[in-house]
Amino acid sequence: MSNMTASCQEFEVTVHTSPGPTCGTFNRLWLNLIGSEGETPPIVVNEDDRHLLSGSACSVRIRASGSLGHVVLVRLRLEAQTGFPDLNWHCTQVDVLRLAEEPGSGPEHPETQVFLCNRWLQTADGNVELRSEKLCLLRDETEEKLKQHRVRQLQHQQKLIRWHEFVDGAPQCVDLSSLSELGLNLSYTHKSPAFDLHPLKGFNARVEPWTSLKEFETFFVHIGHQNSTARFVKAHWMEDWYFGYQCLNGCNPLLLHQTRVLPPNLSVTSDMLRPFLPEGSSLEQELQKGSLYLLNYEVLDGIPANVINGKQSYICAPLCLLHLNQQGQLVPIAIQLQQTPGPQNPVFLPSDPCCDWLLAKIWVHSADFYCHQLASHYLKTHMLGELCCVATLRQLPEVHPLYQLLMPHVSTSLQINYRARTELLAANGVFDKSVGCGLQALPHLLSRATQRISYRSLCVPDDLSDRGVDKLPQSYYAQDAQRVWDALHRFVVSWVDLYYSGDIDVEQDSELQHWLTDLNTHGFTHSSDPSGFPQIFQTKAEVSKFVTMFIYCTSSLHAAVNFSQLDFALWMPNCPSSMLRPPPQVKAAVTEEDIMSFLPDVNSTCRVLITLALLSQPTVNFVPLCHYKEAIFRGAAHSQLVDKVQAELQAISHDIAERNSQLELPYTYLCPGGTENSVAI
Repeated sequence: MSNMTASCQEFEVTVHTSPGPTCGTFNRLWLNLIGSEGETPPIVVNEDDRHLLSGSACSVRIRASGSLGHVVLVRLRLEAQTGFPDLNWHCTQVDVLRLAEEPGSGPEHPETQVFLCNRWLQTADGNVELRSEKLCLLRDETEEKLKQHRVRQLQHQQKLIRWHEFVDGAPQCVDLSSLSELGLNLSYTHKSPAFDLHPLKGFNARVEPWTSLKEFETFFVHIGHQNSTARFVKAHWMEDWYFGYQCLNGCNPLLLHQTRVLPPNLSVTSDMLRPFLPEGSSLEQELQKGSLYLLNYEVLDGIPANVINGKQSYICAPLCLLHLNQQGQLVPIAIQLQQTPGPQNPVFLPSDPCCDWLLAKIWVHSADFYCHQLASHYLKTHMLGELCCVATLRQLPEVHPLYQLLMPHVSTSLQINYRARTELLAANGVFDKSVGCGLQALPHLLSRATQRISYRSLCVPDDLSDRGVDKLPQSYYAQDAQRVWDALHRFVVSWVDLYYSGDIDVEQDSELQHWLTDLNTHGFTHSSDPSGFPQIFQTKAEVSKFVTMFIYCTSSLHAAVNFSQLDFALWMPNCPSSMLRPPPQVKAAVTEEDIMSFLPDVNSTCRVLITLALLSQPTVNFVPLCHYKEAIFRGAAHSQLVDKVQAELQAISHDIAERNSQLELPYTYLCPGGTENSVAI
């Protein structure tokens, strides 16, 4: 009998319910401990005077009749109680304290094992197993039961989280038929501050163009008078220097690139452009100097245009040549509206009649609207985040250090993207009803844009230097993007260093390699693969850069291309969502009155602005960049890294504020203090 008593082990187990008002439950909680050598039978935690109340800690003693060994897992199961509602329960963590069998038989202050949960549980989940808070790679698992647990978790996730093809040739998304299938742990409540839509109401019946620029100015006074950027845009949108500024710092700063060789289909000559170049210089000399830049919208060539209010809209694929002048301004000097040169496709110049030149610039802005919304915004931030989230859920167990680092930046993408696909990008959504590249154009543009994405174009230092915009004096997006990327990259490098002692650990991490394979298989794999996306990880440096890319694109890049869009679109002629007359084929054929007839109808204008207003509002409950609510980031090693990157980002925010105080038009979109940690809107 004494031998049996000596082999018994006793534990005090404390279950913590999260403090939110809806986190408690009436359900019966069954719990058992799984050790390296055995497991305890399930017991009910909340009985008698013990209840799973919001913010409570509920303790129970568990006696193991035989040798349990080291506790490796805690198994939880909820069971509905007859007569009580089946409420979901949010558990923070479970603490397990091994008690000494008899005085003097164990350490004086035994260590408490913490099994983090931080999730919703429901009766339909069945058994849910928690493991201790320590993150580790598969190669560092010493317990066979924990290795098996990793495998079971991924098998379960792969049944729940499946791939779906939204557009052939574009990154795939999660397979859902309703938002409820996401479950509580991948859903979130979105709260936006109220936006005054009152002035935009009452225009739905007007299916005709604005009668004049003056009429639109009256409308703008009511919707844009409090937006200082929009007022600045209205004041300067016709000026060439501002056109170039917007290419660098507007809502789509990703397309402009330096050119030293002109595309053969751009019909310009040295004589044609000489009046717009420095005296004594030539087109060839300026190309050699690197002072010429190009916007090329060839991705739009031949894209089908939408029918809006029963009227055909039109899409062109412009080429726009810009020059960095001696005043440090980037100004357009030639615009060709179609890709194929010919007598009905003239090159518009600053010396042309002012209405011709203005209309040519408006056509470029319209093309930019489509590329911004679907390529720079939806594809490079929303779709990229969802791609990463699905692959992470399917291939990395929760205990993997990169799972914990990535999920706070990508988990919200599943919900917001599903809503985008079923509301904005669906029949009767804003793209269908009001945007020139409607639902018929959507698959063409997304697949083409995907084919043109390279890995370097998603990595800030490579992208800025490849496009030659890193040293331009007024390129505030480039300046801020580089600094934010560097801070994020140092943070990721330090995180990777905690878990990978050398490159060999990267090569041998099978979970990591499967994650990369899943990303490539369902993401940016091109048939000829000129894209440069890694196919296998061989070094810690490769992993760090790749992970930084995902974090930057789903936080800072999204901030730059999303929260800026209303500012530049409120003055609609600066950012038209459709064009209702074909591109001009001759010069000197339009008047100022004609220009308004090209632009979106009144009701289309208002539909688009309402949508942009809703999308451009930061959430009330937003989480700033590199701020983490998850308990795993409060551990000693992790919190040091988080504190360091937060200090760096705060310094960047301070420097941006200092610079902006000297600017007539501040650039605020990459200020880390106002950047959301993930794509949540």
